[in-house]
Order: sequence, then structure tokens, then C-alpha cells
Amino acid sequence: MIEFWYEFASTYSYPAAMRVEHLADQAGVVVHWRPFIVGPLFNEQQGLTDSPFNAFPVKGDYMWRDLQRVCDREGLPLHHPSQFPRNSLLAARVAICGLEDGWTPAFSRAVYQANFVDDLDIGSPEVLAPLIAGVGAGPEHVLAAAASAPIKDQLKDHVRQARERGLFGAPSFVTADGELFWGNDRLEQALDWAVRHQDMESA
Repeated sequence: MIEFWYEFASTYSYPAAMRVEHLADQAGVVVHWRPFIVGPLFNEQQGLTDSPFNAFPVKGDYMWRDLQRVCDREGLPLHHPSQFPRNSLLAARVAICGLEDGWTPAFSRAVYQANFVDDLDIGSPEVLAPLIAGVGAGPEHVLAAAASAPIKDQLKDHVRQARERGLFGAPSFVTADGELFWGNDRLEQALDWAVRHQDMESA
């Protein structure tokens, strides 16, 4: 298995989220989706209160061009969001609501579509409600659950786990033996490692 750690405001998490399940299925690897908020880690580790792509414009300019190349290669549409990064807190809480019922992956892909293709405010309940309905869940019930203490605490726990695993950005992949891989371009390597680790465990 691999843990897929992702943040809805993260640019490179977009292509990773769109690719991970198909590639994992091909490799025979189970994906554990782990939505979290990367802002606290940026603040703790680098003293940043904004995306590093905004804090360092030359890095941001490169990232947007590189992301376009990545999306073109993968056949994914991309529209530069009019606001970056967007507030992803509510979307992350909603994604956690779906973990037990299994709709988190489909919902997560829909959120990335809304943010990086349709240029919608993913922090808005009005934007998220039809996405929740689109995966077969009840928007009113889910949004109420997302505002509850248990879901808020679970998201905080995801941030704690991310910190303990040594994460410093998104997307990140952690294999069963604790090996950390960072970035969309490390997805295939993470899957290869997970398969080899499982083969060694079985030998």
C-alpha cells in the first residue's frame, strides 16, 4: 500500500490525484487517501504564511509553466486559478468525511477539477455542495459533519501524522515501510518501491 498525502490548494497534487489510482491499480498497490493542510508545515518549517510559489515569484513562474507541461503530457486541462492558493480547509474536512464510505477519491478529483480547471472557490459550501451530491452523498449532512469537532480533530490528526512522517510538502507518498517520496514526478517511483517492499516481505 501507499499513503497519498495531498492538499487541495497544491498545484502538483492535481495531476497526482488524477493519476494515482489508475497507476496503483496497474501495480497492484492499495492507495490510502490522506487529505491534509500543508500550511502549518510551511509555517513551522520555513516561516512562511503564503505559498512558496508566491513568496518566491521566480519559482512560481517556473512552477506554472512546468505544471502546464505536466498537464499537457497527461492530457489534463489546466486553468490558472484567479486566486492562488485557495482556502482548502473546508474541502479537506469534507474529504475526510468520505473516507469511511469510500467517496473521498472521486470527491477529491472533483475538487481539483473545480479549482484548477473551472476556477471555482473550493472554500465555498455552495461550490462543494454539488460536488458532494455528485459522489452520491448528502450535501447538508456532509457539510454539517465537516463542521463537527470529530472531523476537525481528524484533520488536525492528519497534519500531526504528516509532521511525524517527515512531510514538508504535497503531494507526498509514504510506503508501508515508511519511505517518503515527494512530488507528482515521484509517484511511479513510490509505487515501484511499494511493490518491491511487498515482494521482499513475501519472500
